[in-house]
Amino acid sequence: MNEFFDDIWRGLNASQKYLPSKYFYDEAGDAIFREIMECPEYYLTRCELDIFSTQSNDLVDSIIHYLQFFDVIELGPGDGSKSVYLLDALVKQNADFTYYPLDISKNIITNLHKELPVAIPGLRIHGLNGDYFNMLGQLKEVSGRNKIVLFLGSNIGNIPFDETVDFFKALRNQLTPGDLILTGFDLKKDPAVILAAYNDKAGITRRFNLNLLQRINNTLDADFDLSQFEHVPAYNEETGSCRSYLKSRKDQHVRISEAGRVHFKEGEQIFMEISQKYTVEQTNEMARASGFTVVQHFYDSRKWFLDALWQYR
Repeated sequence: MNEFFDDIWRGLNASQKYLPSKYFYDEAGDAIFREIMECPEYYLTRCELDIFSTQSNDLVDSIIHYLQFFDVIELGPGDGSKSVYLLDALVKQNADFTYYPLDISKNIITNLHKELPVAIPGLRIHGLNGDYFNMLGQLKEVSGRNKIVLFLGSNIGNIPFDETVDFFKALRNQLTPGDLILTGFDLKKDPAVILAAYNDKAGITRRFNLNLLQRINNTLDADFDLSQFEHVPAYNEETGSCRSYLKSRKDQHVRISEAGRVHFKEGEQIFMEISQKYTVEQTNEMARASGFTVVQHFYDSRKWFLDALWQYR
């Protein structure tokens, strides 16, 4: 609760107001994001599902070529709809592994524990709820096995481009030589296709962003009037940066708990989330700069999306 308040208060009082995107995912946010994944404009999930549903055996072959006994760690697994293909293929090939989904949302971990053992008989699963790096540190103390870390769904795109190498270096510091990571990258493509994915006609992405204001109302006794904020996405074709904002429709003050009020000018924006798009060359350079070797690339049928397998050597 204190951390949530501190993060929200700090973000809303910054010179460029922002809200940490990790707080999108309460129970309501999880449900809305599942709607986003199914909407026609949101191609990312379908692209990666294409990879996992058709190439899981190839992925397994690549993994067991390098690792014999290992842990599969997934950062931000969501509903597991993509990784379930890989996990099922690993079980069917009698691979010796345990699956560790790590997520800040307790609701996600609870659901995976209920659903995955039913979908994949014989799967060993141990979910951990909390910050990625804290949980990775704990897991490193619990298990000395080699690891493959899954960071799918273009989650890396939610980290600003100039911070991605630092993120992968921090991830590498939690691993040992020989470990693998499999990361999803949304590739640059027609700007209209990209922008539509974050501005769907049904307004689901708008509801997803506004839900964080509702969560702040519910948790911190705030008084955001959701009708007075407009969802505004923007894509920069040159940089590959797609950003989402909530724009104040009027000059207004919003109470945040007993701490005080935050002033919004008419037209002032809250930065909500970044969804970075890449070239393949940028992902290769990212691997080299952060101490990994590129092992293999897996593309969807349209080459809109890349799952890159890297090894820490």
